[in-house]
Amino acid sequence: MSIITTATGKLADIAVETDRTDAVQSFVKQETVLVDITTVDGSTGTGYAYTIGTGGTSVLALLRDHLLPALIGQDARNVEALWQRLFALTRATTTGAITSLALAAVDTALWDVRCKRAGEPLWRLAGGHRQDVPVYDTEGGWLHLTADDLVKGALQAQKAGWAGVKIKVGKPHAAEDAERLRAVREAVGPSLHIMTDANQSQTMSSALQLAAALEPYDPYWIEEPLPADDISGHARLARATRIPVAVGESLYSPAQFRTYLETGAASIVQVDAARIGGITPWLKVAHTAESHNVMVCPHFLMELHVSLVAAVPNGRFVEYIPQLRAVTRSELTIRDGRAVAPDVPGIGIDWDMDAIDDRRVS
Repeated sequence: MSIITTATGKLADIAVETDRTDAVQSFVKQETVLVDITTVDGSTGTGYAYTIGTGGTSVLALLRDHLLPALIGQDARNVEALWQRLFALTRATTTGAITSLALAAVDTALWDVRCKRAGEPLWRLAGGHRQDVPVYDTEGGWLHLTADDLVKGALQAQKAGWAGVKIKVGKPHAAEDAERLRAVREAVGPSLHIMTDANQSQTMSSALQLAAALEPYDPYWIEEPLPADDISGHARLARATRIPVAVGESLYSPAQFRTYLETGAASIVQVDAARIGGITPWLKVAHTAESHNVMVCPHFLMELHVSLVAAVPNGRFVEYIPQLRAVTRSELTIRDGRAVAPDVPGIGIDWDMDAIDDRRVS
């Protein structure tokens, strides 16, 4: 029997492994919201979502007050029906971050149950396109790092056979960003991809200037140059530069992605499973992007996203930012420069519940 008998939520704070800064913020901590589900036959699943410093208790409250009680007595196999049921319960607060994060914690737990009951890993049950995918590094590209630091990190990634590196941009002058990019490009040559990320820091005029300054150094993409809700601005920028425009980590609805794709405002989709509401809507966004011949390179959550990128034919890269090592018994496997999706039944994350309890927020 797959009827849900218990559904509980908790919150744990996970410290950052290193200083992480971009043009608008610092990554203070990962507030990790976890949901545990048990069915009458003893099947279990754990799902999660996150914030980077604020809002975790609000997500937990929404789960405890409204979503988790509604799961009791429901059939865990009906993942799509349950997502729609919970979405309807929160209709007054959608579309928005708090609701999407709460839905994601439940949805990933349901997928964990689903995969375990089927005896299959997530990458196969969600599509099964291939098991390993290229990886690029973000840890060596934060905005506070010097140009020498950026070069060192990029050379290490290149030596390891990784596909690329990401460099944060958004310095006071575009020339400074360009100089940092130039230093890395001259060090690694033409073969290593260099992604850039402005973290929504630009105005329309400054984004045009920044893109023009970066173009000579062949960036693989420019990420979130403008506020995420400025779809027309991203479309205008996409027409003005040869650098592909990447968006998605700050979008919370599949319909937002559809509009970006239909207007030509995004050449790369970076849908985040936690922020979009879970694996169920993540796959819908990925397939919508595929219909527009656009690749998917999700934001963060490498431990989960490796399986999703492997599942779909237009999955392109996994972003390397380790954040769960303190609360898991295993970590992302990288072999010959490629991230390997876990082959065990479930979503592939081996949680250390004792370590989570040590970091639990009451």
